[in-house]
Amino acid sequence: MALLGWGVGFYGPSIFLHAVVQRTGWSLMLVSAAVTVHYLFGALVVTRLPSLHRRFGVGPTAVVGAACTAVGVVGWSLAAQPWQLFFSALLSGAGWVTMGAVAVNAAIAPWYVRARPMALARAYNGASLGGVVFSPLWVLLIAQLGFTAGAGLVGLVMVAVMALLSPTVFTRTPEQLGQRPDGEGLGASAPCPAPLQVRALPGRLLWRNRRFLSLALGMSAGLFAQIGLLAHLFSVLVPALGAQAAGWAMGFATACAIAGRMFVARLLPAGTQRRFVAALAYGVQLAGSIVLLCVDAQQVAWILLGVALFGSGIGNATSLPPLIAQAEFAREDVPRVVALVVAMAQASYAFAPAVFGFVLSAAGAGGPHLGVNTSAFLLTVAAVQVLAIVSFLAGWLTTSRA
Repeated sequence: MALLGWGVGFYGPSIFLHAVVQRTGWSLMLVSAAVTVHYLFGALVVTRLPSLHRRFGVGPTAVVGAACTAVGVVGWSLAAQPWQLFFSALLSGAGWVTMGAVAVNAAIAPWYVRARPMALARAYNGASLGGVVFSPLWVLLIAQLGFTAGAGLVGLVMVAVMALLSPTVFTRTPEQLGQRPDGEGLGASAPCPAPLQVRALPGRLLWRNRRFLSLALGMSAGLFAQIGLLAHLFSVLVPALGAQAAGWAMGFATACAIAGRMFVARLLPAGTQRRFVAALAYGVQLAGSIVLLCVDAQQVAWILLGVALFGSGIGNATSLPPLIAQAEFAREDVPRVVALVVAMAQASYAFAPAVFGFVLSAAGAGGPHLGVNTSAFLLTVAAVQVLAIVSFLAGWLTTSRA
């Protein structure tokens, strides 16, 4: 589920953007705005996922979402008018989030409490593999089959896989196996609660809670910077590496995310301050942005180092906030907190492709080239990453005083 959701809906748009601009000749700003619609409408759907999961289940919701995504991506490839592109973005945006962060967390949460950091890390590795596999795969399919045929093939496989997984995997519960979460027998004691003794925050109380607000701001800022860079990284790398190598570099970034996520999961035993770990992970991403800022197109080894450092935090940006929520909020509040912070983050980073597209366009008409006209772009990425780090550390201080 994560591999297909992120591979098509999260990592795909940067490739789609490049393909649509080349096919139609439309402006970078126009197509970037369609990517924004893709993410923004998905954020609206995310807020409804907890209720959809309660009513229909994680699996059936994901099957319908996969079908919407498939139709939407084919629409990206066929759009002859801007309104057709934006309508397709609505479909793809609404669909992929049913296989995204909230869905993965909802599928994992009933099975794990104490071991949730490693369980989520392993499950979210599918998201990173989505980048590893689909970034170069989209480039290859578009080059060999054409955008429409490639999108149709991926869409059919995606719907078929989700239709198979829904009844055979996602309908199962620990109780059906005679277990509690973490694989314990029904006679075992209940899993340990969150380390903080916290009360539930119904209704508007949650919106006045500093831990919630700092978590939402930290995730929003971090993903704004991340999506802003990822949406245009392929186009930025093409002049230096060529199209196919740039696609492999995108895949390399997400391969580094697997190592980064698994390393962080091992740093999260009981009692670990998860916000501090999140700040450290964003600090490594910040170092990657600074490396890319300082190189030029001929320094391929340094480019790959910057991509690796940035890539190491891609997965943690999504997997750490649900773990922070688990540790800091009452158990009954966690699904709502996760859905809201993910929705707020996605609503925020929905504008990142357009904002960073404007920054790149303002740098010059010759197109983005590392070391030539990407300085403002990368400085903006770094500044937003600093904001994310400050937000997580501010929440850490709030939690320490609680």
